[in-house]
Amino acid sequence: MVKTLAKSIREYKRASVLTPVFVSLEVVMECVIPFIIARLVGQIQAGCELSVIVRYGGLLILMAGLALIFGWAAGTTCASASTGLAKNLRKDMFYAIQDYSFSNIDKFSTSSLVTRLTTDVTNVQMAYMMIIRGAIRCPLMLVFAFAMSFYMAGTMSFIFLFTIPVLGIGLALIVSRVMPLFRKVFKKYDRINESIQENVQAMRVVKSYVREDYEKQKFEAAAADVCADFTRAEKILALNSPLMQFCIYAASTLIMGVGSYVIITTRGTAIQVGQLSALLTYSMQILMSLMMLSMVFVMITLSFESAHRIVEVLNEKSSITSPEQGAVTEVKDGSIDFDGVNFRYSEHADRMALANVDLHIRSGETIGILGGTGSSKSSLIQLIPRLYDVTEGAVRVGGVDVRDYDLETLRNQVAVVLQKNVLFSGTIKENLRWGNPNATDEELVEACKLAQADDFIRLFPDQYDTYIEQGGTNVSGGQKQRLCIARALLKKPKILILDDSTSAVDTKTDALIRKSFREFLPETTKIIVAQRVSSVEDADRILIMEGGQIVAVGNHQQLLEHCEIYQEVYHSQNKGGEQDD
Repeated sequence: MVKTLAKSIREYKRASVLTPVFVSLEVVMECVIPFIIARLVGQIQAGCELSVIVRYGGLLILMAGLALIFGWAAGTTCASASTGLAKNLRKDMFYAIQDYSFSNIDKFSTSSLVTRLTTDVTNVQMAYMMIIRGAIRCPLMLVFAFAMSFYMAGTMSFIFLFTIPVLGIGLALIVSRVMPLFRKVFKKYDRINESIQENVQAMRVVKSYVREDYEKQKFEAAAADVCADFTRAEKILALNSPLMQFCIYAASTLIMGVGSYVIITTRGTAIQVGQLSALLTYSMQILMSLMMLSMVFVMITLSFESAHRIVEVLNEKSSITSPEQGAVTEVKDGSIDFDGVNFRYSEHADRMALANVDLHIRSGETIGILGGTGSSKSSLIQLIPRLYDVTEGAVRVGGVDVRDYDLETLRNQVAVVLQKNVLFSGTIKENLRWGNPNATDEELVEACKLAQADDFIRLFPDQYDTYIEQGGTNVSGGQKQRLCIARALLKKPKILILDDSTSAVDTKTDALIRKSFREFLPETTKIIVAQRVSSVEDADRILIMEGGQIVAVGNHQQLLEHCEIYQEVYHSQNKGGEQDD
């Protein structure tokens, strides 16, 4: 896990290495200063001249200034390294998600990915900041302060050995209780983000059904659950402060008591006032270092689960990739073959989504696909651009197995207008150029005319420069579908797949779209998945699907004569009124 995260440090390695160096120098300065002060007190007791005091004072100012400079440098490089790591982690995660196949995406919820990219990365950033600074500073301070106190006071420094075990055991118990609580919290963060996501995306539905109060209660319950876990964790962490204060005051009391006794009984021959003063300073440094070390452990504990969740995303490899060698980079034509295809969405699925599919589609042919909800119409067409891979059998485009193609080549020649239409924030031109970044304005207009979108675009004041809100909320469903079809046409594909993408379009416009396809795209293979018979009745062939299988194939007239399912759908949509009469 650490190795995976370390790859994201990259250009911030220098800052990551310099931070411990500056921290070490800062600690050395801070540990030497009490020693110099003790020597100064000793000189004053002995009745030194003013020049000696000035010399010691100048040395102290110099060392304090160096400590300040080293501390500032450590803070600057630490901030650069930690924020740089966070930036690179988010970038690497985003790029990794872009490479995911649909089956990879199915493993993560949207809310979980958002939490990982925000909260989890922030936790790792804070932990890394404390590791390269606090986790270096605290052990060094412990070692140097104890060494200096032993050098100055000898056996009196062993007083720390009575307080360190108490503090160490207490901190270990606190951390062991807090760790499980922090691990539980992050999964609950996902639930909060999921609630927010649903409400933002489905705001109109929530308001239409007057479910605001219910959604508020659901969110409050999720937030209260997170709050309760954090409260329990913070209550346990709060014990850290009184434990630390107890150890600090106990150590100070012992040092003052024993030191004063030794000074009085030996009349300053065994230990001097300056040494006692330095010893008190070192005791504070040692105990404060232990407290800081405990906070480092807590932060690392908090971030451990976050780091694990981030690594899950980074280590998830796309299940669909281009062949490493010999990838085909040209699609000969738009012919499609399904040879003994079986497909299931996961290894643990109870049944096949598609079973025993054998089909040959000629280049330039128009194919309609009809079937009830859940008959696997979308599953069938998603295998063609290799959004999923077949479980058994093979899918061939242009006579070549889709698994042998370079993915970019294949998907540039297979345009899919998915069932869920998505437009991005930006102008109509910017959205259309997703299909072809180099398309001219004339090509945009031509594609929109074929998709029957040009007429309504001309009605907007800014026409093709009209701004589309995120998700296309300022255009109707039918307009959104026509823009998505135009976007696909700009790719000039050999295969065009419309997955129920004219469902929000009226029958007249639907007919005009199909007419323009017949007249202007004769060489393009067209596959139309639909619920309306009228959308596919003029197709060369119509596939009837049920239960993940193709149960009938034929043109409109043939199916109307011999296929009961097609007859039932046709009559229910076209002659339902007459039959009722």
